[in-house]
Amino acid sequence: MEKKVSLVIPMYYEEKVAKECYKRVKECLEKLDNYDYEIIFINDGSKDKTLEILEDIANENKKVKVISFSRNFGHQAAVTAGLQEVTGDAIVIIDADLQDPPELIPDMLKKWEEGNEVIYGKRKTRKGESAFKLLTAKMFYNTLNALSDVEIPKDTGDFRLVDRKVVDVINSLPEHNKFLRGLFSWVGYKQYAYEYERQERFAGETKYPLKKMLKLASDGIISFSSKPIKLVGALGIFSIIVSIVILIYALISYIFKLNNLSAGWTSIMVAVTFFAGVQLLSLWVISEYIGRIYDEAKGRPQYVIDKKINIEK
Repeated sequence: MEKKVSLVIPMYYEEKVAKECYKRVKECLEKLDNYDYEIIFINDGSKDKTLEILEDIANENKKVKVISFSRNFGHQAAVTAGLQEVTGDAIVIIDADLQDPPELIPDMLKKWEEGNEVIYGKRKTRKGESAFKLLTAKMFYNTLNALSDVEIPKDTGDFRLVDRKVVDVINSLPEHNKFLRGLFSWVGYKQYAYEYERQERFAGETKYPLKKMLKLASDGIISFSSKPIKLVGALGIFSIIVSIVILIYALISYIFKLNNLSAGWTSIMVAVTFFAGVQLLSLWVISEYIGRIYDEAKGRPQYVIDKKINIEK
């Protein structure tokens, strides 16, 4: 019986890449034996010619489906929208920039045929990325795994091939701020690390500047760990200990006349600023969790779709 593979490809201002991405993906999929395929492109609110190019491709090839958002909702929302529409037995999530080569899909399908249900891409090398990007990525995964109750593989992104039943579980999860690479680890199943060399972008610029990287890091840590909020209590205890030490020091200094007024003023200011910093940090951590609860309570959709092409209603 012929099986079907679905590709989910989010796009945001990728007019320079869209045609080449489709060409390479199509060539790869048409070489597969005993596999039907579909390609789902998600236009994440691009204002350039990305949607126009995708519409032309979808008109030529009915196996190409297009979802277009009403505005930019973010990479994770775009992937989530694509996962909601897949009809295949095996689903591949891949970015449009061709840093993750689509030519690896046949080998990943072989690993799936062997019984692996989540085959995630693990980067051996990352060409074309700055030392700052590599350093922050390493720090992110080390911090995330130190705080999280679920181990999330290092040097991975969203590039992966997953079984249909895994996608069904992911689609059933109601949370709003999804960190997908963490969720694919959280659900379990038989997982396999597929090592590969990540290439440079085919064209264009990265759509993950520092601001979006920090947002993704925040989503990952808060979604998979309650330890930051527990650290608030630890900071409180530490602050009490510091205040007792300062009090003892002040009493000894007063009794034995070890310090003058200026030094006493300095110690007070240090203590005040320290405790103020601890309080503000604690409020920030707590507010992040409360903000997520607020997002869930509002019940707003994760994204708004403006247009669908080649997708049955």
